[in-house]
Amino acid sequence: MAVPTTRMLVLYIVRLLQPVHGYDVRRELLSWHADDWANVKPGSVYGALNTLQRDGLIAVEGVGQEGARPERTTYRLTSEGEKEFGEMVRSALFSAEQPKYPYFAAVALFPAVPRDDVIAALRSRILKFEAELVFAEREIARILAGSGDPAETEPYHVADAMGLAAAHTRADLEWSRKTLERIETRELDVWDGQYQRMNTWEPGMQ
Repeated sequence: MAVPTTRMLVLYIVRLLQPVHGYDVRRELLSWHADDWANVKPGSVYGALNTLQRDGLIAVEGVGQEGARPERTTYRLTSEGEKEFGEMVRSALFSAEQPKYPYFAAVALFPAVPRDDVIAALRSRILKFEAELVFAEREIARILAGSGDPAETEPYHVADAMGLAAAHTRADLEWSRKTLERIETRELDVWDGQYQRMNTWEPGMQ
């Protein structure tokens, strides 16, 4: 069973910065770009905090107000939360489960879409991935150039998470480029009504 990513990351931020406001938990995760590589929705952070408190994994440290700012609640990790966090991290680290991308199904349905549309979609996908990699590489370099102190900036291990996400993007980009080439040269042609097994992707194909 997959570990709930948002729950685990929110618990970690509380553990790392405690006592911490919910706003700062959200801001920290956004600075890590967790919405990109971990699919953490910014709006889900407060819901996760409420659930963690209900489950006894975090506790309210205090409620205060600074100037004209809205009243804020600060949280601290409980001993049960420390135990739960450790179990979640170990489970996630030892997991080799691969995500099930909706795009896999779209690829299987290439024959149901006009050839020109598939080509246009692949070209668009390639441009998107190229832009994402430029951004990721710059962000990784920026993080590694910082102090790594979570009280000041993103910790260095965030760059490793972004690097893993970038590696997946590079693999998808390579596949998209190769598949586009195979379609344009008609090595891969599933629209002629006589599709043969020899035209399919084989493991290790370059």
